[in-house]
Amino acid sequence: MGGSRCKFWLPKKKRFCAIPPLPNSEFCGNHSKRSDDAWIQCSIDPSHSVLQSNLQAHLTRCPLLKHKNSLHLQPFYQKGINGGGGGPHHHHDVITTSHSKRMAVHSLTPPQFIKLIEKIKSVHATLPHIQDSFNLPEACKVWINRGIDRKIPFQEKHVIQQASILGNLEKLGAFNSSGIGENPNPSSPAVVEFGAGRGYLTQMLADCYGVSKADRSLRQIENLILERLRIDIKDLNLNAIASLQGVPFLAIGKHLCGPATDMTLRCCVGEHDVSRKSNLRGVSIATCCHHLCQWKHYINRGFFLSLGMTEDEFHAITRFSSWAVDADHGSDDIDECESDTTKMRRKDDDEDDDMLSAKERGVIGFMCKDIIDMGRLMWMKENGLESELVKYVPSNISPENHLLIGK
Repeated sequence: MGGSRCKFWLPKKKRFCAIPPLPNSEFCGNHSKRSDDAWIQCSIDPSHSVLQSNLQAHLTRCPLLKHKNSLHLQPFYQKGINGGGGGPHHHHDVITTSHSKRMAVHSLTPPQFIKLIEKIKSVHATLPHIQDSFNLPEACKVWINRGIDRKIPFQEKHVIQQASILGNLEKLGAFNSSGIGENPNPSSPAVVEFGAGRGYLTQMLADCYGVSKADRSLRQIENLILERLRIDIKDLNLNAIASLQGVPFLAIGKHLCGPATDMTLRCCVGEHDVSRKSNLRGVSIATCCHHLCQWKHYINRGFFLSLGMTEDEFHAITRFSSWAVDADHGSDDIDECESDTTKMRRKDDDEDDDMLSAKERGVIGFMCKDIIDMGRLMWMKENGLESELVKYVPSNISPENHLLIGK
C-alpha cells in the first residue's frame, strides 16, 4: 500500500480508504483523530459525518445535495412514479418500519399467532410449486472458468448466480427474440441493469453474449454506449430517457431488495403504458430481502386480498420471511444483505421464537417468500408477460434464490 492513501481499513470493502491523507498524517480528514468538537451525521446524507461546528457550512455544499438538485431537473425524474400507493387496496402512505412490524407480531396472543401460521400454511398449499432452474449456459463458461481478464474481482458464488440469471433469461427465449447471441444484429436491445452497483451482471452479458452495448471495464468495450443514472428506482421514468426512446430493452437485476423489485416491475412494464410494455424484450430479476417489503409499494395487493389476507397480515408475512435466511442452509458464505437480515433477527427477535423450532421457522420463512413472489409473478402474467418464478441457484449457494423472468 503506497503512502498516498489513507491508512484507515474499511472492513466492508476489504481495503484501505482511497482518500489522500492529510499533511503530516497517515489518515484523511474523515479518519484522522477526531478533534474535541463533536462529530455528527450529515442530515442530508447520513453515510458520512462532519464536525458539529462545520455542519451549517457543509449543508450548503454536501455532494448529495448537489446531486439531488441536479437530478430533479432531469426529464426522467418523476417523483414516486413507480412507488405504488393509491388504488382501491391502499389505505395510507405510511411506511411500516421493522419495529412496527415486530410490535404488531408481538402483540398477537398465542392463539392468534398460531392461527396466522396455519393460514400461511394453508395459502402456501394452494400455490404452484416453484421449479428448480439452476442454469449455467455455455456462453457464460468463459466467465465461470475465469477466461475473461479485465481485472474484475472473481467470486465464484456471485459469478454462478449471474450466469444462472442470464441462463434462465436465455432459456425463456428472450435472447432469441432480441437478436442477442452468437450473431448480434445492429438492432440488439439496450440492457437496463437495476441496482447495478459496478455493473458486473451487464459486464457478463456483454462479454458472453456479444451485446453491442465493473462500470470501468464496460467503458473499455469498443462500440459500447454506457449510461449510468444515480436515481431511486421509485422516481425513474424510463420513457423519458432520451437514449431509450423507442428502443427495445432487456431489464436485469441481481438482488433487488424488498420493494425495489416491485418498483422495477412498475418501471419496466407499466400497467397503463403500452409503449413501454411493447419495448420490453425480457426481464430477469433476482428478489431478496422480503422482510423490507411494504404494502404501499407491493405490486399485487389484490392477490393478497383474494387470499383472504389483510394489510397487517402482509406485513407479518414480510417479517416472518426473515426466518428463511436465519436457518442453516449448509453455507457459510451468505450474501451481505442476507447477513444483515440474520443480524436483524438475532438482535430483536426472541419473543416470537419460543412457539416454533428453528426448523419450523425456516420452513415458514420460505413459505412467506414464496407467497410474496408468487403475487409478483401473477401480476406479470396479468400484464401480458410470459413469465416464470424459479429457484435459480441451490440454497447452499444462496438461500435468496428466487428469480422472476419474463418476456
